[in-house]
Amino acid sequence: MFTHQNISFEILKERAFNLRWAAVPLDVIPLTAADPDFPCPQPIADAICAFANQRYFSYGSPTGMKEFKESASRFFQTKRNFVVSPDHILPLDSAAFGIYLVCKSFLQPGEEAIIFDPVDFLFRYSIEQVGGIALPFAIPPGTHDVDFSVMESLITPKTKMVCLCNPLNPTGKVFTKKELLTLAALAEKHNLLILSDEIWSDIVFAPSEYTSMAALGEEVSSRTVTVTGFSKSYGLAGLRMGLVATRNTTLFNSLYEHSLHASTIHGANILSQVAATAALDHCGEWLRAFVHHLHEMRDLCIGRLQKLPGVECIAPDGCYVAFANIKNTGKSSTEIHQLLMDEARVAVVPGLPQWFGNGAEGYIRLSFATSAEVLTEACNRIEKVII
Repeated sequence: MFTHQNISFEILKERAFNLRWAAVPLDVIPLTAADPDFPCPQPIADAICAFANQRYFSYGSPTGMKEFKESASRFFQTKRNFVVSPDHILPLDSAAFGIYLVCKSFLQPGEEAIIFDPVDFLFRYSIEQVGGIALPFAIPPGTHDVDFSVMESLITPKTKMVCLCNPLNPTGKVFTKKELLTLAALAEKHNLLILSDEIWSDIVFAPSEYTSMAALGEEVSSRTVTVTGFSKSYGLAGLRMGLVATRNTTLFNSLYEHSLHASTIHGANILSQVAATAALDHCGEWLRAFVHHLHEMRDLCIGRLQKLPGVECIAPDGCYVAFANIKNTGKSSTEIHQLLMDEARVAVVPGLPQWFGNGAEGYIRLSFATSAEVLTEACNRIEKVII
């Protein structure tokens, strides 16, 4: 299922954009955007075809398809251990829009939200797009016990929200239940909303265990908005499918109002909801096999990176990206990125503030959601350059 032979590089070179195969020269291996090289599960394609063959693409409900919301509700109850009504789940055109929607709904200009550093740029971007101020809280790679007293020192009367990315992109940290309970207590103490981005929550490597923020009790659940999507787990980035969910009716109503779904300006694609329903209902075995393959690729990738002079890389607990420390090479993130592109013909993501925040300088990020053959060849090329 996750063999080299199952990857269609011809199709990837036509369709896989966002720094990947279709956006780089033909001789470059892209270990860039976190998007798998493998095709999506067959039941998803079958469901889309079956729906399309009926040849009706009518307007859908602005609140989303009943079937999808019921599937998502079952998922949260059985896989994330918290109960949320289908009526409190809002399908969106991506998890990225979900992050923006939460910021738009609950931040006023000049108000503050805490983000991790390093973390995906979408948090800062979304906060600043609505006139808010992002407060970075440093969590370097390999931080096993987060000192939340440092985070508390950042809180001011203007601080309204904390943005949790769990597992944490790009470092791969999976927060422990103890850490999340400490964060929950701080949110309650300072009356903060919690934006819980859980798009990576399916990609967790044993022995780490995932805990959802909204599963920690009534109080924390009432102040949490969960954002998730289906691109990382099932290879559906191009379908632009995500959701927001909360047990708090007031929060949900505000999210719906600010989503503009009722006006038809925004809304989740019907085919994308069909695909996501099939993913949740029929692709559990595929996902388990995918995570098993990723675990093997993680070990391969980290093992090779650790042998490079001047490079250190901690194995991530989750996500399928390696965040490699290249400070001891004597080169910057930009210089290593350019060196690998020019001489190794391997594309990686440099640890620039525009991508991950100031805490990413001195690092590069590599995706390992590919075959062992592609990953081995990329590592061979890198090894010849970084010697």
